[in-house]
Amino acid sequence: MKNGKRHLVVVAGGAGFVGSHLCDALLADGSHVICIDNLQTGRTQNIRHLEREARFEMIESDIIDPVPAAIARLGKGKVDFVYNLACAASPPQYQADPEHTMMTSVLGSRNLLRLCESTGARFLLASTSEVYGDPEAHPQVETYWGNVNSTGPRACYDEGKRAAEALTFDFARSGRAEVRVARIFNTYGPRMAADDGRVVSNVVTQAVSGRDITVYGDGSQTRSFCYVDDLVEGLMALMRHDGGLPGPVNLGNPNELMVSELVELVLAMTGSASKIVSRPLPVDDPRRRRPDISRAREMLGWAPSTDLKTGLEATIAWFTDEFERANARPAARAAFALTEAARV
Repeated sequence: MKNGKRHLVVVAGGAGFVGSHLCDALLADGSHVICIDNLQTGRTQNIRHLEREARFEMIESDIIDPVPAAIARLGKGKVDFVYNLACAASPPQYQADPEHTMMTSVLGSRNLLRLCESTGARFLLASTSEVYGDPEAHPQVETYWGNVNSTGPRACYDEGKRAAEALTFDFARSGRAEVRVARIFNTYGPRMAADDGRVVSNVVTQAVSGRDITVYGDGSQTRSFCYVDDLVEGLMALMRHDGGLPGPVNLGNPNELMVSELVELVLAMTGSASKIVSRPLPVDDPRRRRPDISRAREMLGWAPSTDLKTGLEATIAWFTDEFERANARPAARAAFALTEAARV
């Protein structure tokens, strides 16, 4: 709320995993939310519970295309915040159509930045820890420029986000928009898709369904897992921070563990008899990943508060329910099977 008036918030990618949780939190905070999603990777079931919410609107559209007329007509001061969470975020998804992935980051960000320029809204880009590539600096701080393969199979996403960051800060430097950039590290929780292809969804779905658990490489590569509710709190804190910012802000959990340790924990928590099988490490897969969140702590007063076991309990419960429903629906059962070929 501002001066007794509800915030009007646009969330691009609002039917996705993180986006739908953000919509929930914004509505709980009293905002009016307009969700834009092309449903390429977002799912209507993620926002179905919001269909009767008077302060929620869903517009099916691709941010590569011109901003929908219903939003474009909103004048100066009408839109308060624009969150850009639109882009496939897991390797199997963003590599399926690399041109679209790149254009979503670049053209999509430009379209939303221009909307902010015309309405005076504040813009937040959901960037990624992938801009650091396979990092040579550890932990990763925002001043590290990264080690990215610009011609590899992951470049459509990594370089797309790097270009989106450059464009976002160009708008800020020219006074065309007030911007925020969040570099998001590995996030997990309910509403992840079974065929998402990232490590938590892979391991949990395979454990819940009793299939072999795929570990890429020797499992010694590390990740830092942030529960989705904590991330959403960080995104909202960053968007609403009124002070100056020196640049992008890392949002993630600084507790680092090996993939093999995650697998053992999930096996113990689920009681699964799944066996572990090894496969080659994907091209350009980062060996280590852990955020330095000093900037977020100092400027936003933010740090994740959900411990891994608590977050995994909620995530395992979600996927268990999904698996039980999938048994009655062949198409949904096939989505679980796709995790066999997905990459971490």
